[in-house]
Amino acid sequence: MPLPAGPTGAAAGAMAAAAVGPVSLRELLLSATAAAEGSGAATGAGAGDEEVCVVGIFGKTALQLCSEKAALVSTVCDRQVFPLFEQEDPELTDGAPGQEGEPAAKDYNQLQAYYSQESRVLYLVLTSICDTPQLLRACGDLAAAESREAGPGHPSGAPAPLPHAEAHEFWKHQEKLHCLSLLYLFSVCHILLLVHPTCSFDITYDRVFRALDGLRQKVLPSLKAAIKDCPVGKEWKLNCRPCPPRLLFLFQLNGALKVDPLPGRGQDPCGHLEKPPPKKHSPKRRLQHALEDQIYRIFRKSRVLTNQSINCLFTVPANQAFVYIVAGGAQDGDDPVAMLLDQLRNNCTMRETDSLLAPTLSGPRRYQMMRHGRQQLSFHAESSSSSSSSSGQLVDCTLKEFLWQHVELVLSKKGFDDSVGRNPQPSHFELPTYQKWVAAALKLYEVTIEGKDDDPTSLTGELSSKIMGSIKVLEGYLDIDTKFSENRCQKALPMAHSAYQSNLPHNYTMTVHKNQLAQALRVYSQHARGPAFHKYAMQLNEDCYKFWSNGHQLCEERSLTDQHCVHKFHLLPKAGEKPEADRNPPVLYHNSRARSTGACNCGRKQAPRDDPFDIKAANYDFYQLLEEKCCGKLEHINFPVFQPSTPDPAPARDESSPAPPEAEIEKLKEKEPQTQGESTGLSLALSLGQSTGSLGTYPPDAQGGGDNAESHGQSGDSKSEKRPSLVDRQASTVEYLPGMLHSNCPKGLLPKFSSWSLVKLGPAKAYNFHTGLDQQGFIPGTNYLMPWDIVIRTRTEDEGDLDTNSWPAPNKAVPGKRSAVVMGRGRRRDDIARAFVGFEYEDARGRRFMCSGPDKVMKVMGGGPKESAIKALNSDMPLYILSSTQGRGLKPHYAQFMRLFVVVPDAPLQITLTPQVQPGPPPCPVFYPEKQEITLPSDGLWVLRFPYAYVTERGPCFPPKESQQLMSYKVLRGILKAITQ
Repeated sequence: MPLPAGPTGAAAGAMAAAAVGPVSLRELLLSATAAAEGSGAATGAGAGDEEVCVVGIFGKTALQLCSEKAALVSTVCDRQVFPLFEQEDPELTDGAPGQEGEPAAKDYNQLQAYYSQESRVLYLVLTSICDTPQLLRACGDLAAAESREAGPGHPSGAPAPLPHAEAHEFWKHQEKLHCLSLLYLFSVCHILLLVHPTCSFDITYDRVFRALDGLRQKVLPSLKAAIKDCPVGKEWKLNCRPCPPRLLFLFQLNGALKVDPLPGRGQDPCGHLEKPPPKKHSPKRRLQHALEDQIYRIFRKSRVLTNQSINCLFTVPANQAFVYIVAGGAQDGDDPVAMLLDQLRNNCTMRETDSLLAPTLSGPRRYQMMRHGRQQLSFHAESSSSSSSSSGQLVDCTLKEFLWQHVELVLSKKGFDDSVGRNPQPSHFELPTYQKWVAAALKLYEVTIEGKDDDPTSLTGELSSKIMGSIKVLEGYLDIDTKFSENRCQKALPMAHSAYQSNLPHNYTMTVHKNQLAQALRVYSQHARGPAFHKYAMQLNEDCYKFWSNGHQLCEERSLTDQHCVHKFHLLPKAGEKPEADRNPPVLYHNSRARSTGACNCGRKQAPRDDPFDIKAANYDFYQLLEEKCCGKLEHINFPVFQPSTPDPAPARDESSPAPPEAEIEKLKEKEPQTQGESTGLSLALSLGQSTGSLGTYPPDAQGGGDNAESHGQSGDSKSEKRPSLVDRQASTVEYLPGMLHSNCPKGLLPKFSSWSLVKLGPAKAYNFHTGLDQQGFIPGTNYLMPWDIVIRTRTEDEGDLDTNSWPAPNKAVPGKRSAVVMGRGRRRDDIARAFVGFEYEDARGRRFMCSGPDKVMKVMGGGPKESAIKALNSDMPLYILSSTQGRGLKPHYAQFMRLFVVVPDAPLQITLTPQVQPGPPPCPVFYPEKQEITLPSDGLWVLRFPYAYVTERGPCFPPKESQQLMSYKVLRGILKAITQ
């Protein structure tokens, strides 16, 4: 069609583009607006001034490749407007395109336009997720999003499905966007065609139309503001639509209606005499009337249709047909592949008349010839010359005739008078020109589809705040599943809250909170259902946390004996600040209400003690208080501590070095000498220190504390090879060790105080072998020290016979052939020195006892112990042991190794003290005092007090809770070594 010259030529060009084939509505509106702006204020008659009737088409399609809505336009226009197969377009041309990888942000609604110049009808076809192509795109984007979230390293190799709530939210969001597109169609069209692939009415449309009506009332002010400057009539600006649109329904049979065929030429028409006479209307017409009555009753009951059409979202004619049944089926052309094969077969067998006309036909006639091979195609115009008229039935109208009786009312400017009742009010009607309609349609498109508003900073693709606030109206109509799920979950919340608060103390810890929350979630999951499950589960979690933190939160701090603080959540007093229990939160010291009885450094005085929460209170403060009353005047051997050189020293960073590997220790143990002729006086720990030069864990010496005469005789030559201790090195005066000294702590650091204590009770004669220790708390018969006989001189064969005053012992070898390790009455008295050793254990009730070996409590009936200390010195003594007197409860009571008593005789020997404690299973470090090797002066009764608690930079080493783990808590062997001088 030639375009007129002049300023309207650009607008006509846009119309001509839409007349050639379907184009995107957005492109059509933008091109027409640009053409109108380029023309300026000039006027002229042209294609842009034609009055147009706008017909909108929406609905659902069956699961097939072709689109019934596209075939509908082709049938009415009698030409192939839309392609038979829709091409895959990765970019969504309409709506708000979302970002790549975010399917929830995409709008899968497409609006395409086609203008028929002959009939002056503009067709708007809406394609959404209700159509197969868009549904496939949405599912593909969801699958791609799941693959990206799962990642390439997913263990199952397949993407995990989206949670039910997220998938439900995605589809409901798309349904809301679909409603916005429908709202646009109901605002710019005169006639709307609802296409449905079956012959039954979908009752969900009633809910959708009620949602659209409510949404339209909410956004009506925004729509009025958008078109206030458009060149349209006053009524259009007031109601934001040219007229109340008339809604028509198109249903497809899909082979559901079975009609017996009419008898052929060779058959007797009166063969079936028992058949009743034919009815006035055909079965398709009767189905059409039944659907009209059903639809009208449903919409009237739900108040979608009222008496006054001006207040309704749409209208239906009172005296005209508004339902049309399209006969079709899979065998009639709905399947495009079968249709193409059928067309190919028919075209290959052309008749003689067709062969003469085919070369000269093109355009619409060619489209009609392509449909010649099919008797009935979806949405095709049935022949009006039906043979059923001879049977007395009324002839069914074609699809074009059905639609055109409504289009003529628009083009003739008569409008729709669909109001009913006693006092019907006339509704407004306006037939705009193409340019006026484009001006109003573009503004409405920007508001409803693109979400723009009057604010110039508003971004394309984001719904305005007004529209976003109004779209919540749709949730009550469309998301029935979520509404039911929320009601169900809200009923389950009180039951879950009751389950959480059952059997709860007034204050409780995080562990109890988590256990009760898990029980509440189990009760909640038994009753809650639907997509709102996760939302209200999170609310339950928040409610339970608020209940716990609002005055019910117990202090989470645990004491060094693994007891909880009994106070509710509180703050610790600062330096110089007094406790205040009335503050919120209160300012209090930690307290577990657990009290125990402990002895002082020397063990002579006992006093009650509170459960400590810090290492200083456990290992230093308690003993310093008793020091003033008992041990202050005794001789001490002080351990080196941190001496600051700056006024504000800083604690060392937690950069612990790993302990020596166990494989290296095992290799060194294998190299330990086993023969008696070799020197074994030096401990294996000393050998490790010389070979590795580290302060790591030192394996004990199996023979260091024995009375091997050969070893003690040769160890005096190697006493100058002592390993340099920590105090021999230059310790840091800037950084201090915040915990205790152990094998994994940094080198060259000292704590501010020592957790160990070494006190001299008196001379060696202060201990009475027959009566034992005279101290408080000892269980009778367990207060004795074990004897330790140390050979200080061995006579060789060239020294001659024994003295005449010395009688040989019975069953002994002659003096010249006796072994060097044999001891007996045949030796001189000054050849053996007797020391005494005691391993004291103390429980929480202050009961004390000595152990003569691992897991063996000493029991002396009288006269002193007869068992030697050699076995205990050569073994790993347990750090914890079951108390000899258990309580009535099921919980076992443990006694802890607290003191080591050593009586050093007045003899020419040197006893070295090397304590090492491992208070837990590996990888627990080994603890030792700040002075690794301590030489005890002779002629003294010494007491080494061990720490009450063992703490590293990462936290305390708690006591064992099960008796099976007691062997992992130990004092390493080799704690005492004797070297002769």
